[in-house]
Amino acid sequence: MRLVFMGTPDFAVASLRALHEAGHDIAAVFTRMDTPKNRGMKLLPPPVKVLALEYGIPVYQPKNLRGEDTLETLRALAPDVIVVAAYGRILPQTVLDVPKYGCINVHASLLPKYRGAAPINAAILHGETEAGVTIMKMEAGLDTGDMLLPVSTAVLPNESFGSLHDRLAAIGGEAIVRALEMLARGELHPVPQRDEDATYAPMIAADDCRVSFERPAEQVACQIRAYDPAPGAFCTLGGGKIKLFAASPEEGVQGARPGAILSADKKGVVIACRTGAVRVGEVQAAGGKKMAADAFFRGHSALLQEDFA
Repeated sequence: MRLVFMGTPDFAVASLRALHEAGHDIAAVFTRMDTPKNRGMKLLPPPVKVLALEYGIPVYQPKNLRGEDTLETLRALAPDVIVVAAYGRILPQTVLDVPKYGCINVHASLLPKYRGAAPINAAILHGETEAGVTIMKMEAGLDTGDMLLPVSTAVLPNESFGSLHDRLAAIGGEAIVRALEMLARGELHPVPQRDEDATYAPMIAADDCRVSFERPAEQVACQIRAYDPAPGAFCTLGGGKIKLFAASPEEGVQGARPGAILSADKKGVVIACRTGAVRVGEVQAAGGKKMAADAFFRGHSALLQEDFA
């Protein structure tokens, strides 16, 4: 099947790779602009662009999709379908109308739950035991189109955003290949979403990542894992900002002052919460590298007398 692929970050790479390996005729890849990163602010290409160039696929990076030049390019490419995976732009109706079979999205949630930009983070944050990918038909609304193929997976105990992200990316790649096979055979049966059941996962703001230990340990642990490894949940310790990773609730702790350090050993640092405590395996101080919590506190033993806040 002839297609155009639209995607940008690592999550989309698995879908592009799966489509290429399945032998689809990928006429072009559309992705976001190169962005300046790291201390040197060097322009770096999106991960999808890197893979597309490796495959020899033409790459387009328009500033938006509303220009007539972009529409003419898409029409000239004459795709049967446009596949979208974490592209990072809303597709206007003029683009949705270009391909014969429409535009199909790889969305990292079990719709209609967690429409929006950060569904994987939201699944971890809210303590879901099940997550998944929904292949959906795109329309003008935000992730409101008909569902074509949902694929679920269990969220593992104490799983982080990073781990679930990588698993769902792989599931998404397998699912979009399967969905296109079903489309070619006329076996896809769209199912409308129930808007009344919809929940949303908006873009992550900096304050979303700020940890308060004035909450139950289970909630604190979920928040830390939801932003692990990026953008990183944070709080302060001894007046300095510190990021926290690899968190799990600690059993058998009650009545301690929220934010107090109860212990630090090779398994991590145990921090009291409003109810219970959380064990954090890794930390990263401002300007430093991520390291095991035990190693950090061996080098900063005075901070063991401070409270996380």
